[in-house]
Order: sequence, then structure tokens, then C-alpha cells
Amino acid sequence: MSDLLWQKPGVAVDAKIQAFLAGDDVILDREFFLHDIAASDAHAQGLQRIGILSADELAGLQRELAQLAADFRSGAFVLDDRFEDGHSAIEARLTERLGDAGRKIHTGRSRNDQVLVATRLWLKEKLARLAALSGEVAKIALDRAEAERMLPIPGYTHIQRAVVSSGGMWWSGWAEAFVDNAIRARDTLALVDANPLGTAAGYGVNLALDRDHTTAALGFARMQVSPVYAQLSRGKFELAALEALGGATLDLRRIAWDLSLYTSAEFGFVALPAQYTTGSSIMPNKRNPDVIELMRATHASVAAARTEIEQLLSLPSGYQRDLQASKGAIFHGFGRGLAALELLPALLANLEWREDRLRAAIDSGMYATDVAVEAALAGVPFREAYKAAAAASDTAGEGRTPEGSLAARTSPGGAADLRLDVLRARWEALG
Repeated sequence: MSDLLWQKPGVAVDAKIQAFLAGDDVILDREFFLHDIAASDAHAQGLQRIGILSADELAGLQRELAQLAADFRSGAFVLDDRFEDGHSAIEARLTERLGDAGRKIHTGRSRNDQVLVATRLWLKEKLARLAALSGEVAKIALDRAEAERMLPIPGYTHIQRAVVSSGGMWWSGWAEAFVDNAIRARDTLALVDANPLGTAAGYGVNLALDRDHTTAALGFARMQVSPVYAQLSRGKFELAALEALGGATLDLRRIAWDLSLYTSAEFGFVALPAQYTTGSSIMPNKRNPDVIELMRATHASVAAARTEIEQLLSLPSGYQRDLQASKGAIFHGFGRGLAALELLPALLANLEWREDRLRAAIDSGMYATDVAVEAALAGVPFREAYKAAAAASDTAGEGRTPEGSLAARTSPGGAADLRLDVLRARWEALG
């Protein structure tokens, strides 16, 4: 490792203490390294605009930063424990290649500034992907709701058979949920789309940095004006991003629960594509829905990441080293959450209903609510109609069909009036 920028003369660096201080920085910074390089390029442009760098020095820095990014992508450069973190690796490489010009890259910055802008760029990228995946899931659900709008399926409350439902109603629920998830991801992206580059350790620097230029160069929607707020937003913005992700993984968990039940031998309503199941290592007679079970588990990682960051934020204003731990939280939360969501569109597009099992599970009692409502329409007070329907639930299905029950479900959003046009318009507005 090269000399530490902050190392004081005559003070030896204790290896164990330094290892504790560095934590997993080198490993985690591999995830953010390309964003750190991009931010360093923008910062160099800003330094040249205020006379800290010459045009030739800027050209050399940009050339070497581009080469470092290419070497990192190809594996020719490895970020490892030769370096304290990603930022020191960038400076070491530039100094090795360019001498004093490389040493100037840190002018007007702090390591905190560097990780803050790199993770902010990374969060923007992940939130954009979350919005896109949510929109993709919503589209599949909308299309299947249209195609299967009157497919009878059992409707459950309290995990007990309740009423006749439909494929259209099941799918439309997920369609609306993931439209909302896409909107939430976009709204959160708009919140975090603020450039902290140039705020240093939270108090600015004695240089007239061209922060407007770096904001445009990095593609941020706005500049985060206050250096103090740049520090206050660290953790707060990460928490908001994880909450947006958590909204989607909560819905994923409930989809996975439905499919876990529906694919069991006791229900048998759904057949999964073969690649979503695995064989048992000890029981030759069965296939296990491992993919949906691990999807079901994913929200736990997102919730854990959210909790970790929330607990970090019991801090006074200003930069505190505690915030280093927020990198690992967002890395693990988004790493697991998005990986699970990436598999969801194809799963939903290819699962198959087993119509014979669906119809066989619709029993007479599931028409009792229809009987009670019809009596109420005829003028019987609902409490009396309810009691009569409950007493005769064993015969409520006589002369009735699932299709008839669904056709009579005319409340807005119900099986006979799904309002898919409204949901599709909201989806189309996503662009």
C-alpha cells in the first residue's frame, strides 16, 4: 500500500487498526469504482476550468482515467489490498503514470466527497433499473389480466376458500402494484438526483469550484447546494432508495407466497417452468420450487440493509466515519433485491394455470356471498341475508357457475369491470 495521505510523521500505522478502519472498502469499492472514475474525470474538468490544472494536464488525466476504467473492466487492473480503498487506487495510478499532475486530482476533495458522489451515481443507476423492471412486470401482468380476465380461480382470505375470483383479478392486482413500484422508484430517483461533488467533507473548500459544470458533466438533475446537507443526506437518500426497492420486494414476497402455495401438491393450481425448480438431494420423487422460495427470502436482505442504515443515522450533523458502513448495506440490499426482481418477468410470463385443479377447488360455499348480495338487492336487510346465506352455504352453488359469479362482480375493479384501461394508461405514462 502506498503512503496514506493522512499519515502523520513519526506515527506508525498499526496493521490491525488499519485493517479495522479499512473494513471491506477495497472489496465494496469494486462495485463503485467506475463511478468514482467518472466523478474524478468531472472533477478534473472542474479543476482545469478554475486554473488548477493546465489543458495538457487535464488531457493526460482524462486519458489515464479512461485507460484505468478499461483495465478495470477487462481485469488488467484489480482493486485489491495493495490499496486502502478505491479512491487511493485512482490517485496512486494517476501519480504513477503522470507524476505531479496525478497528485493534483485530490485538490478540493475529501475521501468522503469521493464515496458520496460515486454511491450517488450508483444509486441513480440502480433506481432506474428498479423502475424499468417494475414497469416490465406490470406490463406482463396487464397482458395476462386481459387474456385471462374470466379464468375462474379460487379467491382466498385468511388462507381459506372465500369467493370465486379470476385470473384477471389476480393479475390486475400485481399490475397496479408494480405500476406504483415503478412510479415510486422514479420519484426516489428524482430525490437522489443531486450532485454532491465539490462539497468536500461537508464545509466546502477555499476554491471557486465550478460545481455547475460538474453537475452537468455527471448528468445530475441539480446541484446539492449545501455542503452540510450533502452530509445530512448521506444515509437518508440511501434509506429512501432501499425503501423504494423494499416496496417491490414486499410485493415479490407475496407473489412468491402465492406461487409457493399454488405449486404445492395440495393446491396444484400452477405449473412452473422446469428451470425454476430443482430436484431434491434425498427425495427422488419431488421437484422443489427453490427459485420462488429464495425470492420469498429476498425482502429480508433489503429490510436488513434498511435497518442497518437507519441505525447508523443516530449521529450529529457533519461527517462521521460511521457512515462508511452504508456502502455495504446498499450493496447487499440492491445486489440481492434486484437479482431476484430480474428473474420475475420471465417467471410471470411463463407460469401456467392448471384449469382443472382451479375449477375443482371452487366449492358451493364460495357462492354464499353472491347469494347474500342478491338477497340484499331484492330488499332483504343485509344482516338477515348474510345469516340465511351462511345457513345454506352447502347449497349456495346449485345452478351457479364460476363464470356467472364473475359476470355479476360489477364493482369497479371487480372481475366484470377490471378497469384495465385505467391501469394501462398509468403504465403507458411511465414512458
